[in-house]
Amino acid sequence: MGRVFPDQVTTPEGQGALVERLRNGDPSAEDQLIRTFGPRVLVMMRARVQELDTARDLCQDVLIAALHALRQGKLRDEERLAAFVHGIARNTANNYLRTRRRQPILEELPESVPAANWNDPVESVERRQLVNRALSAVTEEDRSILMLTLVEGLKPGEIAERLGLNDEVVRTRKSRALRRVIQRVRDLSRT
Repeated sequence: MGRVFPDQVTTPEGQGALVERLRNGDPSAEDQLIRTFGPRVLVMMRARVQELDTARDLCQDVLIAALHALRQGKLRDEERLAAFVHGIARNTANNYLRTRRRQPILEELPESVPAANWNDPVESVERRQLVNRALSAVTEEDRSILMLTLVEGLKPGEIAERLGLNDEVVRTRKSRALRRVIQRVRDLSRT
C-alpha cells in the first residue's frame, strides 16, 4: 500500500490503509496516527477535564492505548479507525473523571493540630523503604527520568537530551511515573 496522507485518513479506505500500515510496524504510520488524531483527542480531553496538563497526559495515554490495541488487532472494522480512537478517548476521559470524583477532598488542618516530627529515624527508614518499593512500580527508564528530575533538578529538555528522547515524551513519562509512584505509596501506606 502507498503512503496515506492526513486528508486521506478521513475516508474509510484511508483509515483502513493506515491501520494496515500500523499492523505492519511502519513508524511513519505511527506519526501519521498521532498527527491525525492527536489534536482531535487533545481538544476532546481539554473539553472534558478542563486542565491542559491533564488533557495532554490523557491524550498521550489514548494514543498509546490506540497504538497497542491496533497492533494487537483489536479493531474489527479497519475503516472505522476514527470511531475506534474516539471511543478509547471517551473511555479514558470517563475513567479519569470517575477516579477523580472518588479522590478525597483535601482540607487544611487547623493550626491547633501539632506538626509531625519528620526527624524520627525509624520513620525516616520506613519512608525510604516505602518509596523504594513504590519506585518498583515504574520502569527503569521512568525511574531514571524521576531521579534526574527530582534529585538532580534537570529540566525535561536536559533529560531528553541525556536519554535520547523527545522532551514531550519525557514530560509525559515523568508525569505518568510520578502518578504511579504516588498511587503506589498510597496503596502501600494503607497496608
